[in-house]
Amino acid sequence: MALRMAALGLLLMVAACAKVYRNHGYVPDDTELAKVEVGVDTRDTVATKIGRPSAQGLLNDLGWFYVQSRFEHYGPKEPTEIERQVVAINFSENGTVQNIGRYGLEDGRVIELSRRVTETNIKGVSLIGQLLGNVGRIQAGDLVRN
Repeated sequence: MALRMAALGLLLMVAACAKVYRNHGYVPDDTELAKVEVGVDTRDTVATKIGRPSAQGLLNDLGWFYVQSRFEHYGPKEPTEIERQVVAINFSENGTVQNIGRYGLEDGRVIELSRRVTETNIKGVSLIGQLLGNVGRIQAGDLVRN
């Protein structure tokens, strides 16, 4: 009985450490993209043929971006992106398709869009040090208004 319990425990530990793959997003395949004609199709016809994207150009709406990623989860480690595809459809000023591009993870680079970390201007002083540093600075005359 103890041997079976040990074997079951070992099996559960091995199964818990198995790699798990997750896909996020949608990218049209080559047969769907072949339906889109450069210089002919507009935003509406592209949306009808392959659907609307998950991301669009922020400043001038001249580009649609379809993004798909594949992540590998392994035990307690942070997930790793192992594959990424981006299909970019650029539109001209009059709204027709100007260019279609397909990019992979190897074509990309990490950029910092915004940094949301507040830098402290107090170096080497703990909270307790700050609180105790104020003792003796306050005088009774400072608390009384004239």
